[in-house]
Amino acid sequence: MGYNEQQIEGRNAVTEALRAGKSVDKVFLLSGAGEHGMEPLLRELKKHPETKVSYVKKERLDQMSETGRHQGVIAMTAAYDYASVEDMLELAKERSEPPFLILLDGIEDPHNLGAIIRTANLCGAHGVVIRQDRSVGLTAAAARASAGAINYTPVAKVKNISRTIEELKKKGLWFVCADMGGELMYDLDLKGPIGLVIGNEGRGVSELVRKSCDMTASIPMRGDIDSLNASVACGVLAYEILRQRFTMLK
Repeated sequence: MGYNEQQIEGRNAVTEALRAGKSVDKVFLLSGAGEHGMEPLLRELKKHPETKVSYVKKERLDQMSETGRHQGVIAMTAAYDYASVEDMLELAKERSEPPFLILLDGIEDPHNLGAIIRTANLCGAHGVVIRQDRSVGLTAAAARASAGAINYTPVAKVKNISRTIEELKKKGLWFVCADMGGELMYDLDLKGPIGLVIGNEGRGVSELVRKSCDMTASIPMRGDIDSLNASVACGVLAYEILRQRFTMLK
């Protein structure tokens, strides 16, 4: 399952990792163990709502454990460090380019996240922004799917995508989200400082986030089904943004 060096085992070790500010994506706890001996860990987890908690059977923990001394607790940490949105804006400034960010409203599949990070790098985006809750983090699987792009493209984790959009609007960015009911992407002006918003694999972009965006873009389709995989949709729209940027430079 690819846990390797990103795995921490034991009550004290996981508690201290959280206290130290380490990015912990997921914690597996022994189901039915109660709170005896777990109080410090449970208190710390309440301070980190972005960390997913799953209750599993002892057999699962035993199977996952590398030390044989998990004490009913195994944590998965981020495979890579997170950046900040400010880091991305600074990167755009260093390149003398208008900012281009990709914001993900609840992507849950690590392979989709990795593919989007790879697309972001190839399209010249300055970073990818993900939600803290109900979304996948920088796991080893996401890193592998990025084909190395995770080493070059900053990824930030934020509490609220809508609030982040509003803050970035004050800095001059416009936002477009992907939605089948939007305007044809070729009819939209996607040049300049821009944020591309991609929604959850099943639910799409949330209503609150959609209302925060300035534009809604649809991708033309001629087949027998009516939707694209989230990472593919991101790639199509990201390359339309790149195409318009090339046109602007001519």
